[in-house]
Amino acid sequence: MSFADRLKAAQTALTRLRSAVPAHLRRPTRREILLALLVPPALFVLYLLILIPLTPGISDIRKAGQERPAQILSADGKPLAEFKWANREWVKLSEVSPQVVAALIATEDHRFYEHHGIDFYRLGGAALRTFSGSRQGGSTLTQQLARNLFPDEIGRAQTLNRKLREAVTAFKIEAVYSKDEILETYLNTVPFLYNAWGIEMAARTYFDKPARKLDVLEGATLVGMLKGNSYYNPVQNPERALARRNTVLAQMVKHGQLEAERLPELQKKPLRIDFERQNEPLGPAPHFAQQLRKWLVAWADAKGYNLYADGLVVHTTIDSRLQALANEAVARRGRQLQGIADQAWGGRAWSGNPTLLQALVRESREYRAALARGEAAEDALRRLLADKAFMAALRKDKTRVQLGFLAVDPGTAQVRAWVGSRDFEQDQYDHVAQARRQPGSTFKPFVYGAAFAQGMRPDDTIVDQAVEIPLKNGEIWRPDDDVPPSGKPMALKDGLALSRNRITAQLMQQLGPEPVAQLARKMGVRQSPLELVPSLALGTSPVSLREMVTAYTTLAEGGAYREPVFVTHIENREGTVLEAFAPARPEQALDPAVAYTLLDVMRGVINKGTGLPIRNQFGLRADLAGKTGTTQDNTDGWFILMHPQLVAGAWVGFNDSRFTLRSDYWGQGAHSALPVVGDVYKGAFAKRLLDAKLRFESLAEPGWLERGWNWFQGWLMDTVGAWLNERWQALWARWWPAAPAPVTAPATPSSPAMPEVIEEQESEPEPSPAPVIQSVPEQPGRSAPAPAPEAQTAPMPAPEGSSGNENPASGGAGGAGPERP
Repeated sequence: MSFADRLKAAQTALTRLRSAVPAHLRRPTRREILLALLVPPALFVLYLLILIPLTPGISDIRKAGQERPAQILSADGKPLAEFKWANREWVKLSEVSPQVVAALIATEDHRFYEHHGIDFYRLGGAALRTFSGSRQGGSTLTQQLARNLFPDEIGRAQTLNRKLREAVTAFKIEAVYSKDEILETYLNTVPFLYNAWGIEMAARTYFDKPARKLDVLEGATLVGMLKGNSYYNPVQNPERALARRNTVLAQMVKHGQLEAERLPELQKKPLRIDFERQNEPLGPAPHFAQQLRKWLVAWADAKGYNLYADGLVVHTTIDSRLQALANEAVARRGRQLQGIADQAWGGRAWSGNPTLLQALVRESREYRAALARGEAAEDALRRLLADKAFMAALRKDKTRVQLGFLAVDPGTAQVRAWVGSRDFEQDQYDHVAQARRQPGSTFKPFVYGAAFAQGMRPDDTIVDQAVEIPLKNGEIWRPDDDVPPSGKPMALKDGLALSRNRITAQLMQQLGPEPVAQLARKMGVRQSPLELVPSLALGTSPVSLREMVTAYTTLAEGGAYREPVFVTHIENREGTVLEAFAPARPEQALDPAVAYTLLDVMRGVINKGTGLPIRNQFGLRADLAGKTGTTQDNTDGWFILMHPQLVAGAWVGFNDSRFTLRSDYWGQGAHSALPVVGDVYKGAFAKRLLDAKLRFESLAEPGWLERGWNWFQGWLMDTVGAWLNERWQALWARWWPAAPAPVTAPATPSSPAMPEVIEEQESEPEPSPAPVIQSVPEQPGRSAPAPAPEAQTAPMPAPEGSSGNENPASGGAGGAGPERP
């Protein structure tokens, strides 16, 4: 056999042998090796191609520079707020100090001008260091910009998928924009803490100067924060920030951005921070603006607009003049009541209650932080109780008087003024919409309204006697007043005007809680749950001030409920109206005749009852109705006042219901909340924002008998009355002939207007300040203090230790406390 034949036979045998070997044990062929090398890169490229349409669009990464925030205007065109996505001011790259740019490139991406979004050299070095145990980032400035601009689409998870999405986005950015545009966008979008976004706001916040004036030390400090703005915060962590700044300076030297000989001298210099937080302007109605923002975000999302970029102009219902009056009244009365609170909780009143102090300390953030650090509970409690600065701050926080005020136009349900707290910066908790407190006697009108709806009349009587109402848990509820029972019948209208708890409780016993709660819900108390118990009559179920003012607005509008309105219309940046908002269609919650009957009874509260200071102290003579409210232990003070053009209410108290003004006088709603409302109405009448001549009118449809009588009266006046008047004029002219008119000089052009001006001044005089009338009768062992003038620091509270007339409600029923005008 020749050599060729033997070679062929060997190849045949080898082929047979190879086919007999399992596939997983065979040596791969060259083709298989080539495919194995090419398939993964091909799949990787294919995946990247798939990611391109799935990554964020970068049509305009500099759009933040052209963002136009929404402008919020009052009904009379005054600015209220500006809704920005972030507190930033966009500056061009040419307006940024070159020292900042040099420090940024040297520290974060020294090959910035050489790569196209991904620095493969730096990425490879970072990977080697990571594998060796020293983790290091390899992101370029473009990659960081992609993360900053698209945090939701890209994310920050340490996964390969996220890094690939980031890389694709960075490539897309580099393909469209120049290096200077990328740097400018980066510097204007990076956060620097304290609500400072971008290099311009950072320069103002930390160095009180614009970005163009930053020197090399200041620029290095800000660039150093980018590695971890909280960790290298120069305000909270100056030592870390100084070390990081010096590292940035060294990087500038290393990459040729700073002379080496200057480095030792520069690294020895201190930080020299000139910190000033750059707060956004709050505007005259910050709590209202926050409530409005929530609604506008939902509206803009539904309509396809960007609230923070599309330049929307929102016209609200707020009257800037009424809002100013409300702000002034809350500030003035808040200072007055704070002086009382400071005296009431000074000395022994604060330090003499160790149980309360220990409870307050255990509830504090500092105590919880101490426990989180591993400190023993008793040691943390003892240490904080001995910390004078901490205890002083705790006392100031807990004894800070708070107020809420809301005013609504009853005809349109448009909100005219909204004050959620004394100071938005100190307390952003909204005491108009968020806070729910017991309304006390301001809830009583729902009881009387339900009674009148069932056919009772204001002149119907209930005996003023001691009341004992059994509860389901077997306890006895004994509501009482500050005066002993007379044992005589009292008309319902007087029971409400004088805010008698015994009369209201007996009336509730006849009606049952269900119709009262149902009426309250129909009139506007629609968010807060109402407990169906007898003490509901005295306002034991917590509600919000917004709900109560809304319900009283329903009453002032003849029983027609409307949801409060915030906005009249919204325009785009060109002035085109995008949507207008008409008042909601009314829902008849209470029969108009019943509503007018109840409102007429509530006039008595102002004319002779607990709201009498509105007449005596503030001199208001318009047609007004309202109700005061005081909860048990004088914890909450309420007052709501109704006028045909405005319904306004105020609440006064503390965030922590364990604290009160500790005064049986100042704790009353008639002396704490009423003056706030009185100040606003007095100013509104003086500025002629309200018409003192307007009166409430019944909106009830007259019956056939009343319509017939009205027609007969009209016919009588038109026929018989006209004839009698003609005959009377003839007899008068015959008996007393008129004297000839004297000759007068021609009237000047301004003469015809004078009688109108004089008549207007006479019919609506500007109310003058009235002296404060002391209307609380003195009782043994207690003297009621008179309010001090505004110039004084604060009125004196009632003597410490004087006993108040608390409502002896068993079982913690709470509710209305005894009230006095």
